[in-house]
Amino acid sequence: MKIQSTSSLLSVALVLGLVTIGYNIIEGAVSIWFGFNDDTLALLGFGVDSLVEVISGAGIVHAVLRMRKSAVASRDQFERQALRITGWAFYLLVAGMVIGALLNIWQGSRPVTTVPGIIVSLVSIATMWWLMSAKMRVGKALHSEAIIADANCTKTCLFLSVVLLTGSVLYELFHIPLVDAAGSLGIAWFAWSEGKESFEKARTGKLGCCCGCGESCKAP
Repeated sequence: MKIQSTSSLLSVALVLGLVTIGYNIIEGAVSIWFGFNDDTLALLGFGVDSLVEVISGAGIVHAVLRMRKSAVASRDQFERQALRITGWAFYLLVAGMVIGALLNIWQGSRPVTTVPGIIVSLVSIATMWWLMSAKMRVGKALHSEAIIADANCTKTCLFLSVVLLTGSVLYELFHIPLVDAAGSLGIAWFAWSEGKESFEKARTGKLGCCCGCGESCKAP
């Protein structure tokens, strides 16, 4: 097998970062559109989460661009600020999801359909799996903690897609109003974890991931 140069691998990492941003923008717009029109709170929250991930993705692209010039051992000011903005955005999403879920339960609201949620989540699962695997291969080849951490954090997006798929399928099968509210609360839980992780990364400046991938963001 041909061994790629560091420059080539960093170019691949950059393309993967840009693809992640582009995909999240499209996924977020589509999810918000259908979530709003079909009264599907879980899909709406999923879409907002995708758009928030764009901010985080910009930080990763910035880090890869820095790697092309010199080794990267910690996050710079731009990346830390992007993480703080991401953290606050996730916390706002959590508040919206919890309030929305409680209102839906109180009012007995139900989605018109969750078929778009099923389609979006299936596409997302396939895409996130591919991105996660590709980033992991590049990160290991470069021995880059930053890229490996980004690959691990893509797992969160994958798990989030599974939550959306589960809720969407269950609602389409049984049409139980509480299923959509439960799905939105599941998304809120992930968003809370992502927000907490973002602030911890910004505080420590470390490159590791603390989104359930077995690494810690705690300062030594």
